Amino acid sequence: MAPNPNHNSGDPAARGFADREACLAAIARRDPKADGRFWYSVTTTGIFCRPSCHSKRAQPQHIQIHDTLNDARATGFRACRRCNPEGPSIIEQNDLIVAAACRRIEAAETELSLAKLADGAGLSISHFHRVFKGVTGVTPRDYAFAQRAIRVRRGLARGKTVTSVLYEAGFNSSGRFYEKSGSMLGMTPTAYRSGGVNETIRFAVGQCSLGAILVASSKRGVAAILIGDDPGLLLADLQDRFPSANLIGADHRYEQLVAHVVALVENPRRGHDLPLDVRGTAFQQRVWRALLNVPPGETVSYAELTDRIGAPKSVQDVASACAANNLAIAIPCHRVVKSNGSFLGYAWGIDRKRQLLDQERNTFDAA
Repeated sequence: MAPNPNHNSGDPAARGFADREACLAAIARRDPKADGRFWYSVTTTGIFCRPSCHSKRAQPQHIQIHDTLNDARATGFRACRRCNPEGPSIIEQNDLIVAAACRRIEAAETELSLAKLADGAGLSISHFHRVFKGVTGVTPRDYAFAQRAIRVRRGLARGKTVTSVLYEAGFNSSGRFYEKSGSMLGMTPTAYRSGGVNETIRFAVGQCSLGAILVASSKRGVAAILIGDDPGLLLADLQDRFPSANLIGADHRYEQLVAHVVALVENPRRGHDLPLDVRGTAFQQRVWRALLNVPPGETVSYAELTDRIGAPKSVQDVASACAANNLAIAIPCHRVVKSNGSFLGYAWGIDRKRQLLDQERNTFDAA
């Protein structure tokens, strides 16, 4: 097929780029996030590329934008040998590399060294570390720790002995296991296995403009902030979350903490300095940390949140992490919306989500 240098196709706006200038800007910065969203060809060289290509930059007047790979091929130009626009993108290649490394970590009986993981991926140690963290948002060591924590939780939940769980999770000594068990479980392994039977949870219930509010704390900090219409149902919810813990209705001094949380609801400008006992998987905690960086009154879409944590294909997992949040208000999952700005859901009700955002916006708009 003869080259057709006048071929121009597709509307890049359909793939998230506002206009030709936005595409040219992505090409100029060699943006890997634009790969797969459009392709471009250069009339002076007769080559088509992906946006992240590191070939010498062409003059804008010589660049054609193509909405699909087939449109780029229809020019009759040759695919660039440097960026291989017909194959997987760098992001896709990195996703495959990291996915394989994650499977190795999950299957390993003992902790794999960074050097072994990098060698298996065919990368240098520093490059592998950078790629892994870029894709998952955590280091290989943190990912391995999270996997061992999952093994520990599953083993203890099945009633296995602490000793057997210790070695099955890849710990070489009991000292290292007990050193890490607190951050893995939020309590001692024995208490976790028995459903928190030796853990004391103090709680109190108050009222705020959102309805009833229950605040509960462990020795580590505030472990739950629950909102609803019926205080009795909130207490039942707390019992479900800590089925074997010793629940103690707190005294007047503890109720001051509830008043502090209520004040946070009514006046978002206060912010909070509450010590939190945050319990969740490594991925959930990444999502929750990102939520803490969303300013009051502002919102972020689920897709934007996945980009912020470096996991662009995990929208459903991010939504699940928001739903699993035990700490209403303190970890502001009410600030997450759909890409079109509408509300997808909220554990404590859509109306409360809307009210919280309105209160935040009114408070900060009035300043």
